[in-house]
Amino acid sequence: MSYRLNSPGVEGRQRKADKCPRCGKGPLAEDSNTGEFYCTNCGYVMKEKLEESRPEWRSFQDEQGGESRARTGMPTSITSFDMGLSTVIGSSNRDASGSSLSGAMKHTMDRVRVWDKRSQAANSFDRNLRQAFNEMKMFAEKLAVGDEVIERAAYIYRKAVERGVTRGRSIIQISAAALYAACRDMEVPRTLKDVAAVSNVSKKDLARSYRILLREMDLQMPVPDPIKSVSRIASRATVGEKTKRRALEILTKAHQKEIVAGKDPMGLAAAALYVASTLESNGKTQKDIADAASITEVTLRNRYKGLRQALGI
Repeated sequence: MSYRLNSPGVEGRQRKADKCPRCGKGPLAEDSNTGEFYCTNCGYVMKEKLEESRPEWRSFQDEQGGESRARTGMPTSITSFDMGLSTVIGSSNRDASGSSLSGAMKHTMDRVRVWDKRSQAANSFDRNLRQAFNEMKMFAEKLAVGDEVIERAAYIYRKAVERGVTRGRSIIQISAAALYAACRDMEVPRTLKDVAAVSNVSKKDLARSYRILLREMDLQMPVPDPIKSVSRIASRATVGEKTKRRALEILTKAHQKEIVAGKDPMGLAAAALYVASTLESNGKTQKDIADAASITEVTLRNRYKGLRQALGI
């Protein structure tokens, strides 16, 4: 026979219809914290270690000290330096029984949390990955690319670190080059100039780092498809849907005649869009299309003449 001391702070679900077999009064209650079934009058414990089969309704504190109903942490991800497997000491200043810690113990726990956070990246390999992935996520957010691109870039960067490619080189440049390589590999239309702009790295340095990754990592990149760049340029230049479909038809014919090999995809997409704009007579100038594609008007005119001659337009 076991007893417990009733306290007003105990949370439980009372059962008014049941009576205590010892005192005959009750009511009986279930304590969701300790898993006990007891009498609220005399404290007699009828069952211990009850299994909860219903949905949990309690709230728990998150890392910022707020209320959260989530019981699980972040899933494992290659974009985290520790794969998301490390644990952290929570910010709640309460012990296992729910009681508040003393002032001296709170100060001790604050120091333990600081050292726990510092010890997560104890070696240079982890510190390198943490800095690179933080920069990479910031660049990817500015470029508006998906999580699959970030994961691919993180995989490329991890392999580069393991092979010693990053030794003696800028972390920001290599991480930006890995992100550009991931965009090329996943066929996401982002140019070298776009990545250089968001990473605050010169286009020349970024191109050199990208070539180093291709050479040292033996990466085989697919040929960029200019069709994937048409929607982006059309959106920037505020071109109608009919003109965009006409540009896609022109590029499809250019693919069939095999005249797109070795050409800049943004230049070809812009030229096809300008040809379609001319045929539809929507009033878009060469400067409008060139600015939307981030290319020069000279490049646009050269690609425009080549498309018209090759397709007989």
